[in-house]
Amino acid sequence: MTDAGAKSAVEWLVSAAPEPESCRWEWERNPLGVSLLPAGRLWDVLILPGELGRPALDVVTRITGRPGPVLADVTDARLGFFVPPGTAARWVGTGVRSAGRGTWIVVPYPGRSTGAVRWLVPPDGSGWLTDPVVLELAMHEAAAHLADGPGGPTGAAGPADTGGGPAGGE
Repeated sequence: MTDAGAKSAVEWLVSAAPEPESCRWEWERNPLGVSLLPAGRLWDVLILPGELGRPALDVVTRITGRPGPVLADVTDARLGFFVPPGTAARWVGTGVRSAGRGTWIVVPYPGRSTGAVRWLVPPDGSGWLTDPVVLELAMHEAAAHLADGPGGPTGAAGPADTGGGPAGGE
């Protein structure tokens, strides 16, 4: 990420903070290099288990060429896809957690590594987000691929079946 790109991403991220200067201060002085930002204003976050999130990210990238920001925890056990605000309130599905209005997420400074969480796809500052309909389709494709796995087709939905998606979107 270029310095100009990181600066643009920082400006976009801190614009969600109730006190942008406090957010900047946290990034600079917090030994973990993270800050808490509220979800539900500029984005919501859909949090997928890593075994589903990684292949879903691959599918979203293949379909759109450009997913919105995506966070991962240090072990890749969970991936957080930034989606439009309001998505979390409408999302219906098992195995997917959501962060929307009234919740906070741990966000690292763009372009820096931290010990707890990192950007798989850093924000670019434009406000580009992953389309939840595309993400849902990607999750279904990824789940089907996982169900077919090395042992061949399972013939039935396996534990990776996500069910649901945005309410009213089906």
